[in-house]
Amino acid sequence: MKTDELITMIANQAGPAPRVSVAKRLLPVTIAGGLFAAAIALGILGLIPAAMFSEPGPWIKILYAGTLAFAAGWLFSRLGKPGASGKQATTAVIGVVFVMLMAGVLSYLGTPQAERATALLGHSWLVCPWAILALSLPLMAGSFWAMRGFAPTKLPYAGGACGLFSGSVAALAYALVCTEPATPFIAIWYTLGIALCGLLGAALGPKLLRW
Repeated sequence: MKTDELITMIANQAGPAPRVSVAKRLLPVTIAGGLFAAAIALGILGLIPAAMFSEPGPWIKILYAGTLAFAAGWLFSRLGKPGASGKQATTAVIGVVFVMLMAGVLSYLGTPQAERATALLGHSWLVCPWAILALSLPLMAGSFWAMRGFAPTKLPYAGGACGLFSGSVAALAYALVCTEPATPFIAIWYTLGIALCGLLGAALGPKLLRW
C-alpha cells in the first residue's frame, strides 16, 4: 500500500473529532478555584460583619463580580474555538465594566466633598487589587488548563480571557471579606484588580497556550 493511500484510509476512518464541552472543563476548575480563594480569604480576614449584608455595598460587589464572571466566561468559550468571533462577548465584558464605572462616578459626584476621599480610597485601596490578583492565581492556572483543551488561535486574547474570568471569580470571593462599602471604591479598585489578572493572563497566553 502506498503512503498516500494509507493516509487517505486513516483520514476517512478517523471520524469526527470529539467535541470538548466548555462547561465540563471549566466548571470543575471554577468551583475548586472559587472555593479555594474563598477559603483563603475567609481564613485570613474572616467574613464581613453580618450587619453589612443589610447594606448595598456587599451586594454591589457580588453582582458586579458575578456578572463580569459570566461575561468573561462567555468570552473564554468563544476564544477557545478557532475562527469564532469574540466581539459580542468582548462587548459584554466592556459593558459590565462601563456600567460599574458610571455607577462609581455618579456615586462619587453625589458624595459630600469632605467624604469623597474616603469613598474613593477607603482604608484598603493599596491592598484590594493585589489581593484579588493573588486569590486569582490558582484559578488562573486551572483556567489555562481548561483552555488548552480547546484550540485557541488568538493566544494573548485567550490568555486575557482566562485572566479576566479568574479575576472576576476571585473578586467574588474577596467580596465576602472586604469591608469597603462605597461604590466608587468598588468601581476603581475591584476593576483594577480584575484588569491586572487580565493583563497577566494576556502576557502568559502565548507561552502557556502554544500548541
